[in-house]
Amino acid sequence: MPGAASAWFSRSPTRSRRCRSRENVVAGLKLTGTKVSKSEKDALIEHCLIRGGLWNEVKDRLDAPGGGLSGGQQQRLCIARSLAIKPRVLLMDEPCSAPDPTSTRVIEETMKELATEVTIVIVTHNMQQAARVSDTCAFFLAAHGTPGVIVEHGDTRAMFSNPRDERTHDYVNGRFG
Repeated sequence: MPGAASAWFSRSPTRSRRCRSRENVVAGLKLTGTKVSKSEKDALIEHCLIRGGLWNEVKDRLDAPGGGLSGGQQQRLCIARSLAIKPRVLLMDEPCSAPDPTSTRVIEETMKELATEVTIVIVTHNMQQAARVSDTCAFFLAAHGTPGVIVEHGDTRAMFSNPRDERTHDYVNGRFG
């Protein structure tokens, strides 16, 4: 099965509350028109739930509605669904804006593991998270009524320890934002 160019992942878990967890994982296959056999589908569901950091928590209740999962579990279910289409790039908009600290840790660990297989682009306002999970970072800034511009980009450690631009320094040190 060829991979998709990208998969988008929003800050709020978007899954069908009535749809079973197993159906949620393969929902993207239907949207992309990808056909797989039942055995391939079962293996894909397990693989994606493992890679999404959720398999051990849901393997015995794959036929339960996804809406019965905690917020952090729902977020990881959405990650698993994104992985099912085998994207080359995973776009994540504030993936940890709502989950509890334990789920945030699991999501961040999952992101680090996935980064070996897929390019991950994350948008976050959480500077500590950006420092923990990214290798390369960009700081965008917009003035009132104008589009945002890239102020600085580069190695994450360098941006947080020795930023080149004063605005980046002020932002990562909590002086505004």
